[in-house]
Formats: sequence, C-alpha cells, structure tokens
Amino acid sequence: MTWHKSSYSGGTNDCVETREHQSGADVRDTQNREAGHLSFSRTEWLAALAATLTK
Repeated sequence: MTWHKSSYSGGTNDCVETREHQSGADVRDTQNREAGHLSFSRTEWLAALAATLTK
C-alpha cells in the first residue's frame, strides 16, 4: 500500500493523499501527514467516490 495524490492536484501540497487496500481506503492531509489518517471501509469509500463523480 502506497500513498498517492490525484493527478489533478497539480503537484502542490494543498490536497489529500489516499491509499487503497482490500478493506477500503485511508486518507490523509499532505500538509499534516504526522496527524495521522482517516480510514474508510470499502462501502464508505465507494460511496464517497460515487458522490464525488456525480457532482
């Protein structure tokens, strides 16, 4: 599992990083990595992606 940023971020650190895994995904702030991350189940992550894509 490796952290990655969206290709839409433009190379800045004003975004979030994600890492997907079998049970879902983790998300963290690129400017505050040491603060930890939020974890989402597979169902939650897919729902978040679907909501983002419909906007």
